[in-house]
Amino acid sequence: MNAETRPLTIERRTEVVTGVAAGDVPLEALAEAQRPTIFKGAVAHWPLVQAGLASPKEAIAYLSRFDAGRPITLYVGDPAIRGRFHYTADATAMNFAAERAPLPHILARLEAHLDDPDPPAFYVGSTDVDLYLPGLRAANDLRPADGLFERHPPLMSIWIGNRTIASAHYDMSNNVACCVAGHRRFTLFPPDQVANLYPGPLAPTPGGQVVSMVDFAAPDLDRYPRFADAIANAEIAELEPGDVLVYPALWWHHVEALDRFNILVNYWWNAVPAFMDTPMTTLLHGLLSLRDRPDSERQAWRTLFDYYLFGDPERPAAHIPEAARGPLAPLDPTSARQLRALLINRLNR
Repeated sequence: MNAETRPLTIERRTEVVTGVAAGDVPLEALAEAQRPTIFKGAVAHWPLVQAGLASPKEAIAYLSRFDAGRPITLYVGDPAIRGRFHYTADATAMNFAAERAPLPHILARLEAHLDDPDPPAFYVGSTDVDLYLPGLRAANDLRPADGLFERHPPLMSIWIGNRTIASAHYDMSNNVACCVAGHRRFTLFPPDQVANLYPGPLAPTPGGQVVSMVDFAAPDLDRYPRFADAIANAEIAELEPGDVLVYPALWWHHVEALDRFNILVNYWWNAVPAFMDTPMTTLLHGLLSLRDRPDSERQAWRTLFDYYLFGDPERPAAHIPEAARGPLAPLDPTSARQLRALLINRLNR
């Protein structure tokens, strides 16, 4: 291997906590502290985990019991992609194909290739458990004892496949990743490493989120030299069946499914009201309204953003009579709807 594609070593390992039941995992505190943490064996009691420990065929049979009959999206890649669902060399298209098929058909294809030494890459990404596998949650669920998920209902998703790689990306939500079958390796980066990870196009993307352009298995440091700095700030989380990994929103994560058959269940949650929009909308509008202005203007707008958005949220309205505060007052569903209507009217110029 030549110098410019040499592997890089990550020394830091994600903290591992033992002896904590699934319902007692302090999700809110971990998100606030910005500390990824593994809870060893916290969901090992799930029937789906136990089926996976018995064999892939047992896990397949267990999952099949809950099939709702809806077609599911399956991503298929040639063996040559080495499980890395990404772009073609010129980044103008994907290096895999998407299909829609019933779950039994997908699971049968996976099962047929279990002993294949060089199989196609099969990947079922973020699939809504309640919609596609109704009833699975009843016996395989993580319920925080503090009522967090009652206050902020999460999306529960399932991921199924063989040896695959989800290239480094971030999500806008906090994540609880439950390793159900097979082993997974997460490489985690704090949000401030974005520039060192060389994000790719905003659209299209392999799975809905912008991903790093760096091939972690053979990083080209001539082309992506700052990636070495990202690695210096990274940590590794190694998961076995039954383990739970918690990491905060906007942390970058590179996810490798390591066995011939793998299942992960995750929960995304945000401790914010449902009426709040995704900040990605703001970022895209910023590209339209701010990025190409003169630098002096952009710096002035940075000051305004700090004042209105990133500083003390009460300060901008503190000196204004309460009845006149408008959008500067705390939002509720009605005022959020009014503000959204104002924005739509201004954008449709």
